[in-house]
Amino acid sequence: MTTQSTTPPRTMTWVGGADGYLRLIDQTKLPVEFVELECRSVEDVWQAIKQLSVRGAPAIGVAAAYGTVIGLQSAVGGTADEFDARRREVTDYLASSRPTAVNLFWALNRLNRLAETLGDLTPAQQLDRLLEEARAIEDEDREMCAAIGRHGAELLKDGAGVLTHCNAGGLATAGDGTALAVIFAAAAQGKTLQVFADETRPLLQGARLTTWELQQRGVPATLICDSMAGWAMKEGRIQAVITGADRIAANGDAANKIGTYSVALLAKAHGIPFYVAAPSSTFDLELPTGADIPIEQRDPAEVTHGFGKQTAPEGIGVYNPAFDVTPAELIEAIVTEHGLIRPVTTEQIAATLAAGASA
Repeated sequence: MTTQSTTPPRTMTWVGGADGYLRLIDQTKLPVEFVELECRSVEDVWQAIKQLSVRGAPAIGVAAAYGTVIGLQSAVGGTADEFDARRREVTDYLASSRPTAVNLFWALNRLNRLAETLGDLTPAQQLDRLLEEARAIEDEDREMCAAIGRHGAELLKDGAGVLTHCNAGGLATAGDGTALAVIFAAAAQGKTLQVFADETRPLLQGARLTTWELQQRGVPATLICDSMAGWAMKEGRIQAVITGADRIAANGDAANKIGTYSVALLAKAHGIPFYVAAPSSTFDLELPTGADIPIEQRDPAEVTHGFGKQTAPEGIGVYNPAFDVTPAELIEAIVTEHGLIRPVTTEQIAATLAAGASA
């Protein structure tokens, strides 16, 4: 049964103190079942990230931060050196879960940098501080989502049809999402929108998750197959496209769920603005262009045996990249918590992020 609510459940929740655990929605079960996982070991968190029980770049970063705390609980009784060695082991392990979402590495690096300043504290005191930092990462992400929504809402006109791809909502973050935060904020302003959600092959994040979130919030939504986007644009049903991102290079090239590049090309061909919504933590300024973004290759069974049902002959070759990269020249604007980046250039990105960091 689907119910509408203005306060949908949180994607993840830390339960207890420094000896607590992470509870998160198992997104592989939605929308048919609402199941929450209890992650009580770092292996549980790693598996949740790897199997997409928790997904979306910001949410992965928050989960990894809490996963670091969980992984260090067993080292509290040891020496400072043993605690430090365990920290490096845990963060390296979590970093191996998924290669593309830069927020994962951003969060782990943030905890490691903090830990390097805590040498005068006992392991138990260090763990308390790391938990505080993980909570701060979660709180900041929630605030960034709200700011992204405020800045991006101006891009969507009343009565517009808006296409989105994959899921960039509350399930992908600690707040209202990135792309969906813009839609939710516009709806809260009284704008009437019709959202079109690509199903997002092969794991159907759009069909399973985005439509579920939109229904939860009472936003009109229509599900379409990925292959229908171009025709929906041709028919005049879509006036804007907005997606999230998992990593954005210094020049604005943006990696997002596979299929996003095709949508951007279609939008360009039909004269429809294509927007990306992402927090500053999703930018990787060390990578000059999207050509340097690592692209995760996933299990062929996701294509040949989707959700347990065989749909292809045994032994067929499969190419299953999880992401593609949309060139900056196809992006009309990037919506961040610091405002709009438009035009999308290396210089404009650097200026916007620098101004936000100094604010």
